[in-house]
Amino acid sequence: MLEELLDLEHQGWTSLCNSTGADFYGQIMASDGVMVLAHGQVFDRQAVIESLNEVPPWRSYDIADQRLVALSDDHAVLVYTGRAYRDEDEPAFIARMSSVYNRQDGTWRLALYQQTPIPSQA
Repeated sequence: MLEELLDLEHQGWTSLCNSTGADFYGQIMASDGVMVLAHGQVFDRQAVIESLNEVPPWRSYDIADQRLVALSDDHAVLVYTGRAYRDEDEPAFIARMSSVYNRQDGTWRLALYQQTPIPSQA
């Protein structure tokens, strides 16, 4: 289960790097799914799709410290540290991230995604 959900997270980040995030998250998010973002806003599925059509792509990313909280065979939480870069002169965006997935008709759906920024250590 960890590898399956981690693969979905990588697909999501890759889509954010190649400007196909609106399509990817439009497909993977549950119809009533939400994202709680670092700036404090909560976006429903439609707001996520619309916002991803307007944001600049990430240049690169990495995922570390991943762990899985399996709630059942069809429900799980993936927690990890994400680090993403846009422009070379901008500092990295670093946050603890949680993705709650539930399997519907054999397909994993993202029900909740949440970001908690890690304060700069500088």
